[in-house]
Amino acid sequence: MVLNAILLAISAIRRNLLRSFLTTLGIIIGVGSVIVLVTLGNGATKSVTDSIRSMGANKLMMMPNQGRGPEGGARSENKLFTEADIEALRTEISGITQVSPQANSSMQAIYGNANYSTNVYGIDNEYMPLNNWHLESGREFTDAELDAGSSVCILGQTVRKQLFADQDPTGNIIRIGGISCQVVGLLKSKGTGGMGMDEDNNVMVPIHTLQRRVTGTRKIEMVQIGYATSADSTEIKEEVKSLMRQRRRLQPGQTNDFNIYDSAEILSTLTSSMKTMTMLLSAVAAISLLVGGIGIMNIMLVSVTERTREIGVRMAIGAYERDVMIQFLVEAVVLSALGGLIGITLGLAASIIGCRVMSVAYAPNWNVTALAFLFSALIGVVFGFFPARKAAMLDPIEALRHE
Repeated sequence: MVLNAILLAISAIRRNLLRSFLTTLGIIIGVGSVIVLVTLGNGATKSVTDSIRSMGANKLMMMPNQGRGPEGGARSENKLFTEADIEALRTEISGITQVSPQANSSMQAIYGNANYSTNVYGIDNEYMPLNNWHLESGREFTDAELDAGSSVCILGQTVRKQLFADQDPTGNIIRIGGISCQVVGLLKSKGTGGMGMDEDNNVMVPIHTLQRRVTGTRKIEMVQIGYATSADSTEIKEEVKSLMRQRRRLQPGQTNDFNIYDSAEILSTLTSSMKTMTMLLSAVAAISLLVGGIGIMNIMLVSVTERTREIGVRMAIGAYERDVMIQFLVEAVVLSALGGLIGITLGLAASIIGCRVMSVAYAPNWNVTALAFLFSALIGVVFGFFPARKAAMLDPIEALRHE
């Protein structure tokens, strides 16, 4: 009986294809929008998560407050960190596995007739494992090069492409600002980060090289602190804060002149925020499903009126009320289910295009896709019930008299 009702429903839909399509348009838009928003939201969340994880997990980042100096400069010099601070962190706090000082500057990298604006990072050898950087060719800096501040550098893939095209740059001499450096290594690519930044646009030099030949000071702009997986990050963070307040001679009640960020906290906050935003946008898109349901109810009521005589004939030759009710209820469900299937197809196709345009990972949520389809079918049941009941309650004699 249900199969027969489905065949009758398909026949009725085929008789009015344009009207049927317009009826299901709300369902199509609703299901497609939910799938697109959830997929793009998941993709953006995954890209941001991967980007943060690629910068290293189990890590604290300590930076000075961006205060203004007494002369109105960008930052007061005594806000920066010192090498003594680095040594104190390494020796006085248990649970810390790595401490990496960092300084940076934006400079022009030049080789032959090619030049490119890039970010130059002054680092030590703990920086690379702490930030999940790996070499494609060449080597890391030696201890002697780090101590002496030698003119050596390691290139990111973007800088290599701009200066050397597809050639291996290892062994060549490039200029970074006013410094001539020998390329000793080439980093593996990390690609574009979750915030749209090109993570491969960088040149790394020994921190003493950047300090002595560019900044002219031994001060440190940022400190990255790695801690053991088994360690309590909150406890480590508090110990670092206490030690730095002591070393910077901050009195009780005095505001910290530095900030400490935990990569795990950043990851958790961003992930939670993006998931909440995705859910809110999806809820707004789901409203169009209700609009689509109202459209289905409206067109089914019209269909009952148009087919009143047909209903009377069916009842006159022995059809029961439940047969008529099932016929129209199945027709409403078939309409909404077809709309759901079309919406899923269009939504997945639009998601692929959207992810490529936004440069985020394609991360469809199949549970949400299945739920959207089931919800579209449920819309057919809920909004098709009243028209189906109205058809079933028609008086056969009055129905046969209908013109």
